[in-house]
Amino acid sequence: MQKFSLALTILALFLATLSCESIKEKALPELSPEFTEVLNAHGEWQKWYNAKAESYAMIHEGVMTEEDAFVNLESRKIRLSTSEFEIGFDGKETWISPNREAYKGNSVKFYHNLYFYFFNIPYIFTDPGVTVEKVSDKSVNGMIYPTFQAKFEADKGSSPDDQYFMLINPETNRLEYLLYTVTYFGNENPPFNALKYEDYRNSDGVFFPRILTGYAFENDSTKSIKYQVSFADALLLDEEFDAGIFEKPENGVFAD
Repeated sequence: MQKFSLALTILALFLATLSCESIKEKALPELSPEFTEVLNAHGEWQKWYNAKAESYAMIHEGVMTEEDAFVNLESRKIRLSTSEFEIGFDGKETWISPNREAYKGNSVKFYHNLYFYFFNIPYIFTDPGVTVEKVSDKSVNGMIYPTFQAKFEADKGSSPDDQYFMLINPETNRLEYLLYTVTYFGNENPPFNALKYEDYRNSDGVFFPRILTGYAFENDSTKSIKYQVSFADALLLDEEFDAGIFEKPENGVFAD
């Protein structure tokens, strides 16, 4: 698996050197002026919108395990590579290699794009079927934040009833907290979680957080830390990864 990850990293670096002049830019989505200002504060977000693929490395702090992600942005095909397992989505089904027992979580399908979505907010809220509107300010730990709510159409994603509130730092106009719920596992009245975005880094003009810290959230305050991940080597690419890397290996199994 390490050889596979190294090969994909080399491929990603090669693709990153290709000229963007061959890429036909898409028409930008219709967004509110307020949300556009937030996106502009995160750099040249249009590069993300027009990119064909993305790769990054993520470390689960505490256990210090690394996870390399390779994504075709239009199809959302993805492959995650670690020393313990490979997880992928081929456009229709999720799979894991070498076996289901290699991943200790509840759902491979739920996990396969979880951190990809978190890492790419607010850019990912420019997707078709997502609406973003400014709502009343919200408070976290005694600080007041301008707030935007993102809503998904009923046929978008595997859990469109999840709630998402982006809390914006009033000085930088960048995302500082994401308040979100998880309905995927059947909880019709789930609690809110808080995800803090910290230490933004410049990746060719687009800014991504280096650290994401997830908290339990209660009474407008963060409580215990639930997880923390850090990111490095984020790349937006002008060409898609070969579709073959997203296909299930011979020793893999499809999994929910």
